[in-house]
Amino acid sequence: MRLLSDSIADDADFFVEQVHVVAIVFDNTDDVTVWATTFFDNDTHFFHLALPFKALDTLLSLAHDRADALQEEVADALAAQEWPALLEYNSDDSPPVPLPSVALKLSVTYPALEDDETGDEEGPDDPQPHNIFYLEGVFVRLDT
Repeated sequence: MRLLSDSIADDADFFVEQVHVVAIVFDNTDDVTVWATTFFDNDTHFFHLALPFKALDTLLSLAHDRADALQEEVADALAAQEWPALLEYNSDDSPPVPLPSVALKLSVTYPALEDDETGDEEGPDDPQPHNIFYLEGVFVRLDT
């Protein structure tokens, strides 16, 4: 399995489909990270997806027959208030969660530049993107 960041051509927003959620990580803030895989460029790729908590509910509702159980697991983890909460879906008992007929629009993130001693930002001339992407939109294919 490859990192999605290793296969992107530029820093433009792009779409991924055939997404499977393998973990959800959150705490008592509005930030959530979803660990996921996608079939992209003829290979399976792993990526981290950063999104606001409200968007997580949207994603989970698109998990069809597993939606209710996933939303209940998140609610239980919230009630337990043990931070960070990690919900994993990568075993025989709890397999990855497919998001059928869904396309996610992602934007690329890059490492923060650090100030050097002169106050100038320094970093590589061609920084490599993080394997963390921001969710820009969720699109669902409607079958007629």
